[in-house]
Amino acid sequence: MPASQAKAPGSRRVGHADRPSHGRHRPSILRVAILIDDPRWPAHGRLWAHLVSDRSTDELHVFAQANGIPRRGFDLDHYDVPEEAHARLIAAGAEHVDGHELVRRLIASGLRVTARERRERDLR
Repeated sequence: MPASQAKAPGSRRVGHADRPSHGRHRPSILRVAILIDDPRWPAHGRLWAHLVSDRSTDELHVFAQANGIPRRGFDLDHYDVPEEAHARLIAAGAEHVDGHELVRRLIASGLRVTARERRERDLR
């Protein structure tokens, strides 16, 4: 291979298979959809974090159940999880994000339940 085509250490040459498919199906790269923020919300003598999905509440319920989070912790669009479960949930695959990022992604997903919607639900 000529020196002009040599690849740098840790890199790879771009071949035909690496080029855009121009209409052919290419598998998408899945990103983490379960998010958790910092445990900073005090209640019942401990700190709590929020666990959400930016894809579906069904996925959130499956993750929570698989990781021992009781359904009673679900609050319309998130689970409240105690501080002592935080590291375990990250180890199980939840992506740790700050609170602003968690809310931003929850809103973008269309799953966010607003304060107004919460109040209207409570009036029923």
